[in-house]
Amino acid sequence: MKRLIFNADVGEEAGFDEQIMPYISWCNISCGSHAGNEKVIRKTVELALKHEVKIGAHPSYPDRENFGRISMTFSKDDLVEELSRQVKLVKNIVEDCGGELHHVKPHGALYNDAVKNRDVATAIVSVVKNIDESLVVLTQRNSRLSVSAEGVLLVKNEVFADRNYNADLTLVSRQKKDAVITDPNKVFEHVYKMVSKGEITTIGGEDLAVDFDTICVHGDNPKSVDILKFLHAKFSQLNYVFR
Repeated sequence: MKRLIFNADVGEEAGFDEQIMPYISWCNISCGSHAGNEKVIRKTVELALKHEVKIGAHPSYPDRENFGRISMTFSKDDLVEELSRQVKLVKNIVEDCGGELHHVKPHGALYNDAVKNRDVATAIVSVVKNIDESLVVLTQRNSRLSVSAEGVLLVKNEVFADRNYNADLTLVSRQKKDAVITDPNKVFEHVYKMVSKGEITTIGGEDLAVDFDTICVHGDNPKSVDILKFLHAKFSQLNYVFR
């Protein structure tokens, strides 16, 4: 049987975490700076441990007003300090609950900036390396973050089930109406092409090669539960497993 690893961003108080957990292998828990707080983090960690889901920290720019989706300017040292605080918070709670932190995945604008911005990428690498160099980093293949982490940290590359892509394989901006895919059938078609052919169809209709280790469904997508249930059902019929 073939294996798929689904991950989801959780701990963001979207209301779907309990329903999402049975359908994912990895979760990315908000560190309290774009959403959530220590109480939410602990509850989400306990939920992940209950379902044997590997836990990641999901640090962001400290911007709750914009849900961490607007770029912010920091010196490298200040960014390292801010992100270290966030990752350590989640790591400490995970360990206090008897678990182990598995990975770090930047959130929102921080994630997108780490795809293109070398300074942001190297700051994230410094954070992870200084806290625990055994932690996995989640990013997109050939991003600045993946290049900066090469030979230093273990990188796992992801694609997005519920997001459309530009011609350069960056994500379509959430400012545009067609950025997010909510129809489970369309999500399946999107993902099936990635899985079966190693290709993504861009927003412009071009098929581009893609290589990945894990597939993300956003936990704040209003159709996230329906999407994950549908993907599980369809890929189970194709003899895929999810752990």
